[in-house]
Amino acid sequence: MAAAGSTKISWRLQEFEAHTSSVSCLSLGKSSGRLLATGGEDCRVNIWAVSKANCIMSLTGSKSPVQCLQLNASEEQVVAGSQSGSIKIWDLEAAKILRTLMGHKANITSLGCHPLSANFLASSSMDTNIKLWDVRRKGYIFRYQGHTDAVRSLAFSPDGKWLASASDDCTVKLWDLSQGKAITEFKSHSGAVNIVQFHPNEYLLASGSADRTIKLWDLEKFTMVGSLEGDTSAVRCVFFSADGSCLYSGSSDSLRVFGWEPDRCFDMVSVGWGKVSDLSICNQQLIGASHHLSTVSTFVVDLHKVKQTGGAVIQDILRDDQPLTAPSEAKGAALRRSYERPTTTCTAQRYSASEDEGDERVSSAEIHNADDYKEIFQPKKAICTSHLLCRSLIKYIPGVVFRATRASLGKLCLVQWLFLASRRKLPKIVFLTTKTGLSKSCFQPSASSRPGALSEEEALSQIKKGHDTMCVMLSSRHKNLETVRSVWARDDIKVNFTLTVIAISNLSNVLYFRLLWKLDLCTTVLPQIDKLLQSKYESYMQTGCTSLRLIMRHFWSLISDTLKATPSVGVDITREERHHKCRVCCKQLKNLSNIVKNKSSAVGRHGSAFKELQLLMAPLDDAL
Repeated sequence: MAAAGSTKISWRLQEFEAHTSSVSCLSLGKSSGRLLATGGEDCRVNIWAVSKANCIMSLTGSKSPVQCLQLNASEEQVVAGSQSGSIKIWDLEAAKILRTLMGHKANITSLGCHPLSANFLASSSMDTNIKLWDVRRKGYIFRYQGHTDAVRSLAFSPDGKWLASASDDCTVKLWDLSQGKAITEFKSHSGAVNIVQFHPNEYLLASGSADRTIKLWDLEKFTMVGSLEGDTSAVRCVFFSADGSCLYSGSSDSLRVFGWEPDRCFDMVSVGWGKVSDLSICNQQLIGASHHLSTVSTFVVDLHKVKQTGGAVIQDILRDDQPLTAPSEAKGAALRRSYERPTTTCTAQRYSASEDEGDERVSSAEIHNADDYKEIFQPKKAICTSHLLCRSLIKYIPGVVFRATRASLGKLCLVQWLFLASRRKLPKIVFLTTKTGLSKSCFQPSASSRPGALSEEEALSQIKKGHDTMCVMLSSRHKNLETVRSVWARDDIKVNFTLTVIAISNLSNVLYFRLLWKLDLCTTVLPQIDKLLQSKYESYMQTGCTSLRLIMRHFWSLISDTLKATPSVGVDITREERHHKCRVCCKQLKNLSNIVKNKSSAVGRHGSAFKELQLLMAPLDDAL
């Protein structure tokens, strides 16, 4: 056993008073393992940095005790379920409440955040109902019924298509969101099921129960492939390793590391955490958190010193003192199907706070430690957002910086150049463009040339060829980049970046590259087109017409077909995201259609452009 070694393997990290009354729940951030949220009978949600005893932020507004918590995948939001059945969603970066969801009639018992979109979550209650929510809407979008007792745990599959639920009725149910119904039920547990979690890669599900066992379920054949025993008390937490090679089991005062196919225990560590409530991993250290009365304790297990391979099963007795004999046939990951993630993830969108509930006015976020708040949340908002934006743009133009030979491609290179410039990694490269009469061949020797064939004067003349033209071109680009930089840190980075790129006439050819255009970008660009069409500058107006024409030609059929499509039986998260974006685009296009109609009576070149747009936008009159 690991605990028998002389080297320290586990220790208490901290213990502190978390609330003025009893702590009822807590949640560790799974992304970083450094964030902790606690909920108490005092109706507050407190946010902490793991290893620091000072509260960063206190979230108020709930009128009844907080019963369960869940930090979302990005750790930017926390969802809190109360004793009254209401659910509150908080934006931790903005330090404000986003939504209050009403629909359950009893105490909220568990919450689950969708892995691919911050707009969707699931909740369960003592009323045995499970509800799926789109937080941009007022009510739940689907209700799942079937359990006969309280649901204690919810988990989405890594691809976001399934939802697993564990209940006090000793069953685990698997729900297909697109079909809107349960596709299977697992009944092998003899006690209440406390926790359920999906394998990060394979079609495998783990469930921990009060019967002191962990069951592993194959989600292709819907059969049990393992029953892990050895815990001396109820299994309260389960957590797969990042690569899915082993499973950590948390029970009263102990941690066990299991393998399966065949079932075996790699190691056991004695940890004085009592009834552990949540587990997470940070830098090869397992973090466990528990609560008792008003006190919260966090513990660390050094995974470098814990056995995560080996062990053997002999006559159904778990042993870890003998090497494992390799099975005669390959099992597990080699044969089991893996999840297919969507090629485009569902992005989180900001939304305004709900005005439906009267208690929204009394909800507030009290920042107790400004330095820790800025350290944890502000850098993420200021840096990562721009990084993700640039990364998403560069994704569609890989390597173009090294092989651009068309004017428009050369201008697209500015996106990459700016991204690198912001990190002081400027590429030592010349943008080539046919617009100036230059091409790659101008900078390469001809096939007939030989070293030393040119005199010094001829070589200098060759080098200077087109130099003045190139300087003018680069000076123009430099001026444009300065314009982009001037708005880089103002307001929303995506909106400013898009507006600036569109507004600069020298970069207008970027609009012709459909690879850069997606529905989410259309929702950002359309409001800016409104400003361009009503601008007093001719180039801006022309650019607005060009971009609007592009969107109508390439996206209107998709928007129209999506809005007219018959609703599906269940809930398809990707389809819901697409439908929402199409609805937003349609509304924005209708507003632009009115502007186009008003300007179509103008004379001259712009009048003709607006008349052409008016004909192109005629289908909007019949839009839903």
